[in-house]
Amino acid sequence: MKIEITSNFKPLLRICSTSFIAVSALLAMPRNAQAQHLYIADQGANSVGEYNAKTGKVINADLITGASGPTGLDSTGTYMYVCNLVNGTIGKYHVATGKVINASFITGLNEPVMVAIVGDKLFVTNLGNGTVGEYNTKTGEAINANLIAGLSGPEGIALLGDTLFVTNFAGDTVGAYDAKTGATINASFITGLDGPDGIVVSGHTLIVANWGSGTIGTYNAKTGAAINASFITGIVVDGPQEIALLGHSLFVADEAGFVAVYNAKTGKAINPSLITGLGFLFGIAVKE
Repeated sequence: MKIEITSNFKPLLRICSTSFIAVSALLAMPRNAQAQHLYIADQGANSVGEYNAKTGKVINADLITGASGPTGLDSTGTYMYVCNLVNGTIGKYHVATGKVINASFITGLNEPVMVAIVGDKLFVTNLGNGTVGEYNTKTGEAINANLIAGLSGPEGIALLGDTLFVTNFAGDTVGAYDAKTGATINASFITGLDGPDGIVVSGHTLIVANWGSGTIGTYNAKTGAAINASFITGIVVDGPQEIALLGHSLFVADEAGFVAVYNAKTGKAINPSLITGLGFLFGIAVKE
């Protein structure tokens, strides 16, 4: 028996009592030779597992348990923050041990999808009500729960300087906003996308995953102009969800249940099957 919980825009959560597993990924790949980790949120088991980011081998499949439809993840290096789509919360955990700091660290959210941490601030996209909220990473208190409003299916989020870039899945756009005030810089900064989901910043280039077309494009972070709208193509099994950048490696979580790695400069595949055999993949974030 399979139960699907959907938003107004696309299925984000699929819970199975049998074999279907929904997951999201947090990638950690230091540039030195130290341990490299991959954290995967299993929505079927409501847990977060830890894996080797180089080999894909399991380190601890139940690092964090008791989540509620976990989607996006991000980390400060000491603490991990996990979006719970079902109950509208963000939980806070110790990265190394998975120990619960506060399973309901932030509450009152509306289908929280992704988080981005900058210093002591946490930005979260709320798919349910089309907003981006801002919170204190130490206390969980709202700085501005409606920092940005009126979005159309916000999912991915990235920061460059004082500018927040947010993907609008339903609007096929990327908007640019002032990270301090939430003021709109350009709500249609990038247009002509196809179900834009994950987004990362590489220098002055934005890399955007298109769930609908199974492609990843590159864009000028200053002007929004396309550099290469078909930078990576052929990710069409179920579509790329979130992406993460480390050095010259671009990690892609596909909804079909695998993680692929590409050269972030050339778009060529490094390993299209780094991790396979998982369920519904969603968020990705780096941890040094």
